[in-house]
Amino acid sequence: MSQRKATLHRMKLPTHECPYGLLARRMLEDAGYEVDEHLLTSRGEVDAFQSEHDVATTPQIFIDGERIGGSEELGEYLDKAPQD
Repeated sequence: MSQRKATLHRMKLPTHECPYGLLARRMLEDAGYEVDEHLLTSRGEVDAFQSEHDVATTPQIFIDGERIGGSEELGEYLDKAPQD
């Protein structure tokens, strides 16, 4: 079986690293996902990402091209996902 993949967009500014982004990364890794991580490293990048994807918060997780949502939604998704 090939490893499952997820894309994680999370905020890591010079003065603040979002704890929910770190939580989401750990949740994905613990669930066996290969994580393609995209860091948003400036307020402008965060704002542009949120506008482009019509979301109010980061992190945002995508699995198989589908937006799952933030860390709370990821937890719900992983709870419902079939276990290998």
